[in-house]
Amino acid sequence: MKKIGVLSDTHGTLDEKVIKFLAECDQVWHAGDIGNIDVLTDMKSLFPVVHAVYGNVDGWDLRSEVPEIDMFEAEGRRIAIKHICGNPRRYDSSARKLIEEYKPDILVCGHSHILRVEYDNKHNLLFINPGAAGNSGFHKVKTAVRFVIDGKDLRDLEVLELPRKGHVGY
Repeated sequence: MKKIGVLSDTHGTLDEKVIKFLAECDQVWHAGDIGNIDVLTDMKSLFPVVHAVYGNVDGWDLRSEVPEIDMFEAEGRRIAIKHICGNPRRYDSSARKLIEEYKPDILVCGHSHILRVEYDNKHNLLFINPGAAGNSGFHKVKTAVRFVIDGKDLRDLEVLELPRKGHVGY
């Protein structure tokens, strides 16, 4: 059994409340647009296992530390993380190729800043976009996700929602 934390689009900010939300996680998965090397370094010092990919705003310092796509297993489930994928109704061509070749049980992506967790019946996978955990972008709230994987059982999915710093209306 593993407790998993998922975030994306931190854009150089790792909020203390996000850290607290993920503190008990066995693994943290970051779906890109980390923002700077300090966020990655902090995550690696705070969490036992970090899987991260780079996003379109990440510079060469991050691209030399993390891959564009991360594929691995957790609790017997095939996981794929990629920053830009689209969504289950309209994956981009690179995501479709990844799904066809790797056949993940869970596909994690970011980029849209829109929280979305959906089972994709066509490809038999759980699609997770944790939204955006940073302060940059159009999103009104910062979000992150955590859940438990216990073999084939996925349960106890929770969403953290925080006001975005500097957003008018909060």
